[in-house]
Formats: sequence, C-alpha cells, structure tokens
Amino acid sequence: MTTDTPLPEDPAGASEPTAADLNPEIKIAELEGRLAEMSDAYLRAKAEVENIRRRAEEDVAKARKFAIEGFAEAMLPVMDSLEAAIATPGAAVETVLEGVHATRRQLSSALERNKVVEVNPAAGTKFDPHQHQAISVVPAEQEPNTVVAVLQKGFLIADRVLRPALVTVSAPK
Repeated sequence: MTTDTPLPEDPAGASEPTAADLNPEIKIAELEGRLAEMSDAYLRAKAEVENIRRRAEEDVAKARKFAIEGFAEAMLPVMDSLEAAIATPGAAVETVLEGVHATRRQLSSALERNKVVEVNPAAGTKFDPHQHQAISVVPAEQEPNTVVAVLQKGFLIADRVLRPALVTVSAPK
C-alpha cells in the first residue's frame, strides 16, 4: 500500500540553522551581550532601590526631628503672654488674674488644636483604669467603683493616655 502524500520536512517547524546556531563563538558573544545588558539593568535597579531607601530614611529622620514643630508654634503665643505678664511687675492683682485666665485659655486652645484632650471625670463616673489612676478608695454614698473626686486632671493625645487622671474612688459596699 503506497500513498502519494509527501513526508513532512521538519515536524518542529524549524527552518535552516543560522550561522549563530552553527558557530559557538557567535552564540557566546550574543549571550555575553545579553548578560551585560541584564547586569546593567540589575545594577541600575539595585541603585534605584538604595536611593529610595536612603530618601525614606531621610524623610523619617526629618519627620521625627520636626514632628513637634506644630505644637511648638501653638505654644509661642502662650510664652508671649507669660512674658508680657512678667514685664509688668506693678500691675494690679485683678489685671494679672485676668491675664492668667487669658493665658490659660490660649494654652487650652493650643492643646486642643494639637489633639491633647483633658480627662476630668465627673463625680459618679465609672472608674476606668485605662484613663484614671486611683489614689485612694473611700466610703461614699454612690455606686461602688465610681469616681468620688478628681485630684489632678489627666490628658490624652489622640486616644493615648499621656497622664492618667488622679482620682478618689468609692469603696465597695
């Protein structure tokens, strides 16, 4: 049984071998050229990553160094008010007291702008060990484990306790 179908010449579909396929020196030269290109690309990428890392470290260092800048700017008017009060030694007590109240308002405003919040629990507030520090426990006519009196206000910075409020707490019955 014979067929007239021609045999396939190259089942893989490859054409004639090129000079580079036949000559190993040419193939080596091509590969060395590609290696040089890839080495150059690698070194450039590595240098870029190192530059990015260095810039990020510098940015973090600057952020740490100048993080308090906004707060310091808010404190400057308070300092000016205190210096003005000191500069007038013969002022009447009422005038000095009025200036002290104005300075305290400036300070409170500056603290609020910088997210420093006062912790001053009212009497009867449930004792919170995360924001309050109990100085003593006293018998009282209110619910047990509640604030009786505040001895010193506390402060938070954006929900983090800077200083807990010092409080007296009611004793269990």
